[in-house]
Amino acid sequence: MAKHNDQIIGDVLKNMVKEMKISPKLHELKIKKFWKDVMGTTINNYTKEIKLRRNKLFITIESAPLRQELMYGKEKLVKVLNREIGEEYIQDIVIR
Repeated sequence: MAKHNDQIIGDVLKNMVKEMKISPKLHELKIKKFWKDVMGTTINNYTKEIKLRRNKLFITIESAPLRQELMYGKEKLVKVLNREIGEEYIQDIVIR
């Protein structure tokens, strides 16, 4: 008689992502899409690079005034981005 493997596909995928250690890259992809959709065309056009490394998000902005403005809202941005990726992953944002 055949064995039945009763597992929810979502749980299987979460375990697979965890075992393969690809969640940081998936988080980075979600953030890039979210950034483009929510921050708007203007801010996205001035954004040169978005990288996620060791729970820190590195954002390179080409406009000094925009960079300064984003620095003021770093804490709120961390909360919004963590909510978007579904866990408290980002601890800090470095805007350069």
